[in-house]
Amino acid sequence: MDLGIKGKRALVCASSKGLGLGCAQALAEAGVDLVMNARGSEALEAAAAQIRSDYGVNVTAVAADITTGEGRAQVLEAAGQVDILVTNAGGPPPGMWHDWERADFIKALDANMLTPIALMKALLPGMMERGWGRVVNITSQSVKSPIATLGLSNAARAGLTGYVAGTARQVAAKGVTINNLLPGIHDTDRATSLDGSAAKAQGTTPEDVRRAREASIPARRYGTAEEFGAACAFLCSKHGGFIVGQNLLLDGGATNATL
Repeated sequence: MDLGIKGKRALVCASSKGLGLGCAQALAEAGVDLVMNARGSEALEAAAAQIRSDYGVNVTAVAADITTGEGRAQVLEAAGQVDILVTNAGGPPPGMWHDWERADFIKALDANMLTPIALMKALLPGMMERGWGRVVNITSQSVKSPIATLGLSNAARAGLTGYVAGTARQVAAKGVTINNLLPGIHDTDRATSLDGSAAKAQGTTPEDVRRAREASIPARRYGTAEEFGAACAFLCSKHGGFIVGQNLLLDGGATNATL
């Protein structure tokens, strides 16, 4: 399928690995030029070089912490005029309700709610003026089905979801769509970290944790960054213009809900 976005320009955050990299690769395969951001320069430059080699698109790599004002300013200056924004940031650490203090919530809000909002505020006006734009926020399945040990993520990402619900309907008439992708467990470094934390808490092994988690997923497996990226690219495509303010689960059926 021709996604109709060849020659567009996208900013993809936290895209040196994992789900962000999957999105960057899928957009590059569709002919989109990229601005890739992550904190670690070595992994970022390696990923950018591989995408240039594989897909022949222009890639600008900006190593900066997108959750800080200084980092955002650096990324936005390098990005310039972009047609597609994919927001993404590492999730807060797991724990329990009695572990978290105000500072923990502020850090989670800065990374997983306020940073995406700041990026949208900066880039939506240009998209609206040009009459076309796509925003995809990578959130979490916990928005629809909270995960007790990820309370910081539950709270921050739910706040972003509420913001998007109203904002998406204000900009759609200008040809700009905003939607959220809600990943369940995917075979990424984040999954490895969570499995390791769970294994330590349960006194077992990460392999045992993974087997048990896979057994709880109707698809009986973890997702892949490639299939996640393909879903992102479709939402960013010319075919996604009538999808507005939606929350698309990619969790292998793990969220047990009718709607």
